[in-house]
Amino acid sequence: MEVLSAARSEVEQRRAAGALAGLGLRTADRVAFLLPGSTQLLSAALGALRTGVVPVMLDPSLTRIERHQVLDDASPALVVDTADALASLLRGTPKDLADVPLARPMHYTSGTTGRRKGVWSGVLDEPAAKALLAEERELWGFQAEDRHLVLSAMHHSAPLRFAAGTLLAGGEVAVLPRFSTDAALAALTDFRPTSLFCAPAHLQRLSAAVDEGAVLPDLSQVRLLAHAGAPCPAPLKQRTLEAFPDGSVWEFYGSTEGQFTACSTADWAAHPGSVGPARPGRELSVDADGTIWCRVPSYARFTYWRDPGKTAQAWRGDAFSVGDLGRLDEDGYLYLDGRREDLLLSGGVNVYPMEVEVVLADCPGVADVAVFGRPDERWGQRVCAVYVGSATDEELRDWATERLSPAKRPKEYHRAEALPRSVTGKIRRTALALDLGLDAVSPPG
Repeated sequence: MEVLSAARSEVEQRRAAGALAGLGLRTADRVAFLLPGSTQLLSAALGALRTGVVPVMLDPSLTRIERHQVLDDASPALVVDTADALASLLRGTPKDLADVPLARPMHYTSGTTGRRKGVWSGVLDEPAAKALLAEERELWGFQAEDRHLVLSAMHHSAPLRFAAGTLLAGGEVAVLPRFSTDAALAALTDFRPTSLFCAPAHLQRLSAAVDEGAVLPDLSQVRLLAHAGAPCPAPLKQRTLEAFPDGSVWEFYGSTEGQFTACSTADWAAHPGSVGPARPGRELSVDADGTIWCRVPSYARFTYWRDPGKTAQAWRGDAFSVGDLGRLDEDGYLYLDGRREDLLLSGGVNVYPMEVEVVLADCPGVADVAVFGRPDERWGQRVCAVYVGSATDEELRDWATERLSPAKRPKEYHRAEALPRSVTGKIRRTALALDLGLDAVSPPG
């Protein structure tokens, strides 16, 4: 476990900014990072942001083909994908920094067409940048006394956002390069964080470890446990509330594109099952078909990188939607009825069936294929595939291993004589397991 103080990070940020400038990067240029989470990565990303250079945070487990596709789209001026390259950034000649980040990192989110979309927020002027940081600080209460624990991968937006907010307030941050229950329990014991962000999958694994005999350390110092990334089952939520100090557990609903709600412990108790009301500065509305829209301040707008068509679909005036469905109660609390159409959430990672199908359809011996999810006690959902053709399970697994990152590789393959389709040719993925006569609960493993 690495621990980073605000003072040390400030030095590293200035050096990283200087190194990037020395390599010719300027405002609005992009630097792609494909590395596991670390304190060095955090400092380098912040150093870039505070000079208007935009870090593109990418999953280091991308396959060669996925990596090529994303980098070709993002067109970064620099790619940093080794520990040595990252370390060299932190040896640059120090450069002056803006008081606050001048941009949001660029993350890629998959699309229902199978094409990843870069979420681009551009470079903000200083008043807008300060307003964005102030909003985060006011909502989450970042302070110099904070000790924040990073449990999730830093190529996702929330872990990086919470860690950066802590450092910019003068606190310190500990980073686990990858999650394990043993490492997380040790960090909770030794580092004694006052704040942490995690996905429900992490809470589930910690809960399971306790059931198997592990002992939670004293958590009385925790002021904030924020969770998001997937629905949190009520029994798991209740266990989490019992384990952490009163009032410390917050849930929020958001996406790579932007943030919608924040739900305190008291909010959830009064409106169980909701993801809370609109967070400050936001306004929620729901169409007749259940589509959720969120009105945001000007500094929270985004476009889809090099995709004006998708951008236009996402916005309606100053409100955007990512296609999720839900409903608002009379008090303005949001309840989610479904994520984006056909979206699977496996361990807090978004997996779009279409993206996986596009890859599997090219495998020799596959005539037709559909991807769907089945309930999984550990991951929430596991990715499954049903196909028509002569290919074997082993051939499909080898094909997927070369072309899909781990979370997107199907865990189960089922051969069928034909795929169940509607009269219009569509597959009901949400009912596919039932249509195929499969059990509702997936096997362990």
